[in-house]
Amino acid sequence: MFVSSDCTSNVTSIRVTSGMILRQRCVQHVIFLIIWKWISCPYKSKLFHSAEAIALSELNPLLDTSSLPHFSTIVSAHVVPGITKASEDLLKALKEYEKHLQETGSLPRTWESVEEPLEVLQVPFFYSWQIVNHLQNVKNSIELRKVFQQVQPIFVNITTCLDQSLITYNAFKELNKTSHNLDVPQQRILQSYLLSAHHGGADLQPQEQSKLNVINLKLANLTTKFRNNVLDSTKNFSIMLTDEESVKGLPELTRSLLVTNAVTETNQSTNPNKGPWKVTLDSQCYGSIMKHSQNRQLRKDLFHAHMTRAGSGDLNNKVLLEEIRQLRQEKAKILGYETYAHLSLSSKMVQQVDTVWNFLNFLRNKSYPAVQAELQSLQDFAQQHGHEGNLENWDIAFWMERQYESLFSLNDDELRYYFPLDTVLSGLFKLCSDLFGITILERNEGIEVWDPAVRFFKVFDENELLLASFYLDPFSRPQEKNSGAWMQDFITKSKLLHHTPVAFVICNQIPPVGSSPSTMSFGEISTLFHEFGHALQHMLTTVPYAGASGINNIEWDAIEMASQFMENWLFDWDTITAISGHYKTQKTLPQNMFQELLQAQYYFRASSMLYQLYLAALDMELHTSLDPWSQVKERVADKFTVLKPLVEDCIPCTFTHIFGENAYAAGYYSYKWAEMMAQDAFEAFTEVGLQNRDLVIKIGRTYRDTVLSLGGGTSPQEVFRLFRGRDPSPDALLRSYGLQ
Repeated sequence: MFVSSDCTSNVTSIRVTSGMILRQRCVQHVIFLIIWKWISCPYKSKLFHSAEAIALSELNPLLDTSSLPHFSTIVSAHVVPGITKASEDLLKALKEYEKHLQETGSLPRTWESVEEPLEVLQVPFFYSWQIVNHLQNVKNSIELRKVFQQVQPIFVNITTCLDQSLITYNAFKELNKTSHNLDVPQQRILQSYLLSAHHGGADLQPQEQSKLNVINLKLANLTTKFRNNVLDSTKNFSIMLTDEESVKGLPELTRSLLVTNAVTETNQSTNPNKGPWKVTLDSQCYGSIMKHSQNRQLRKDLFHAHMTRAGSGDLNNKVLLEEIRQLRQEKAKILGYETYAHLSLSSKMVQQVDTVWNFLNFLRNKSYPAVQAELQSLQDFAQQHGHEGNLENWDIAFWMERQYESLFSLNDDELRYYFPLDTVLSGLFKLCSDLFGITILERNEGIEVWDPAVRFFKVFDENELLLASFYLDPFSRPQEKNSGAWMQDFITKSKLLHHTPVAFVICNQIPPVGSSPSTMSFGEISTLFHEFGHALQHMLTTVPYAGASGINNIEWDAIEMASQFMENWLFDWDTITAISGHYKTQKTLPQNMFQELLQAQYYFRASSMLYQLYLAALDMELHTSLDPWSQVKERVADKFTVLKPLVEDCIPCTFTHIFGENAYAAGYYSYKWAEMMAQDAFEAFTEVGLQNRDLVIKIGRTYRDTVLSLGGGTSPQEVFRLFRGRDPSPDALLRSYGLQ
C-alpha cells in the first residue's frame, strides 16, 4: 500500500484501514522525536497536544487535534490550507520513517519497529480529512464542494504514497516471515496490509503504478460527482400543489411537511389543509405520497421523476457510471484479476464469484414463487376495490398500503405517534444496558456540532469507565445532507494512542413539525437500530490495535451482521414497551397493536427479499460483464423481478452504494450474506425464549464478548463459531422471511 514519500501527484484511492500502524524502538532516531511529540498526551479529552498543534489550531481549527472537532468554527476556507498542511506533515514524517527502515534494514523486523509508527504518523492527516469528508455528507454546499474538489487529489496522493511505498512493503514482508510471533489480531492486520498493498500497486512496475494512480484519481473524482449529481437531481425536483383534491388521502403529518416545504426560507405561513403543498423527492415525502396519494397521476409523475433521477441533462450519471465501470475493470486487469468483481471478492469472506451467484440464485429460487403469489394477491385486492387493469409500478406502494390496512389494524401515522425520538432513544439505550452492560448518557456540554439538532452521547461500562462516545444527527436536511443513513467510525480504539472510539450516527427522519416532536415510523426506528448496531461494534471493541478494532478489518460481507442483528429487537415485547410512549398520552404501544406488528412483519416480505437480490445481482453483473448498463439491467431484471421495471428506469444512476463509493462495489450481496449471519445469531436468543430475560442477558454478554468485542481481530467465521458454536445456516434467514 505504500510509496516513497517523494511520489508526485499521481494518486490512488483506498479505504484507509488501521493496518497501517507501527512504533520504532530505536528512540535515538528523529522520527521518534516527531512521533512521540504527537502522542505525549493520551486521548480522553484530547488526541494530540503540542505547541505546534496549538499554534496551528489558532489559525486553522481543522488542524486542531487536541480535542473533538470545532464544528462551529470550521468553514470552507479552512479546508484547502488545512489539508495541504496536514499532508505536507504526513509526507515529511513518512520520508523519515522510510529512511529509518532503510538504515535499520539489517535488524530483525518487529511489530514495534515496522507496524506501529505508521499508525501514529497517519492520524493527524486522516483526523482532519475525515472531518472534511463528513461535512461533505452532512453540510454540503457549493463552497464546500469547490474546496473538496481541490483537496481530493491531495487525499488520493497521500493514500498513493502510503500504498505504494516499496520500502514499507518490503519491511512488512520481512515481518511476515516471523508472523508466528504475533498474536492473531496482529497477524490479521499484517495479512490485510499485504493484500491492500498489492491492491494499491506495491507489486507493480513504475509504468503500471502510474496507470493505476491515474485510474484511482479519476475514480475518486467520478464517484464524488456521481454522489453530487444524485443529491442535486433529488433536491432540484419539486411540484407545487394548490388543489385540495391533489393531496387527498395524504396523512396530516405529510401535509404539514409539504406545507413546511412550500414556505421554507419565506415569511409566509400556510394551512396544512389549504396549502400550497410542495412535493419533493426527499425520501420522507416521496414514500408517503406513493403510499397514500389518491391522485394516481401524481404518483405516476413522482415515480417517473424518482426512477429517472440523475439520468439526463447536466446531472446525467449514465455516462459517469459507464466510465466508473470501465476504469474499475482496467484497474482489476492491472492488478491481475479477471474482473473487478474478482478483485473485490479477494478481500471478503466469499472469495469466489460463483459462490456469490450460487447464494443469490438459491435465495431467488426460494423467494420468486412467493413474490408471484404476493403480487397476484395484491392485483386481486386492487381490482376488488375499484382498480381497473393491471397494477403498474406506481400503483404498488399505494395498494400495498390499502391491503396492509385491510389485513392489519395498523395505521402508519397512528403507529408513529407512539414513538417520539427521545422515547425511542431511551428504550434503545435501556436495551443496550440490559444486553451488554453499558450505560449511555447525553453529554452535550462543551461539544461543538455541525447542526443544532445534533446530539452527543457518552458510553460507560459497569464500572463507570468511559468506553466511547458518539454524535447523533437524526433529521433530514435534503438541501445539504445526503439521503439514507450511515455510521462513520471517526476515531478508532487504539491502546498505542490511548484513543477511545468516537462515532457519527446519521439518520434522515422527519424533524419536529410545529409544536409536535419528531415521531418515528417503524421503518425509521429499524434504521436507527441498524446504524446503532454498527456503532456498538465500533464502540465496544476490546481489540487494542486500531487496525483491527471495532469495524476495522472486518470482511465487508460480514460488516452488516451487527447492524441487522439489532433490527430484530423491534419484535421483542420488552423492547417495544421500552421504546414506545405516545407523544400526547405517554402510553406504551398496546399489546394488540404489537401482535399485529408480529403478524405484519411477513407482509410482502418475499418481495422485499427479491428486490434486494435484484440490486445485488445487478451490482455483481455490472462488475463482471462488459455489456452496456441498460442491457445488464434488462437481463438481470428478467430473472430477478416479477413486475418489470420501466424501460426508462435508470436505477443504476442513483445506485450510490456501488457508484458513489467503492466499499459496496461488487459487494452489495454483503447485506444478504451478513443478514444470514445476523438472523442465525438472533435465533440464539429466541431459542431460549425472549421472555426469559436472565438467559437473554447471559447470551447478550456472550454476544458482546464475541461479535462486538473481537471486531476485525478474528475472522468472522471464527467469531460466529465462538458465539454460536457452529457455522451460520441460511435456515434462520428463510424463516425470517416466511420462506421456510
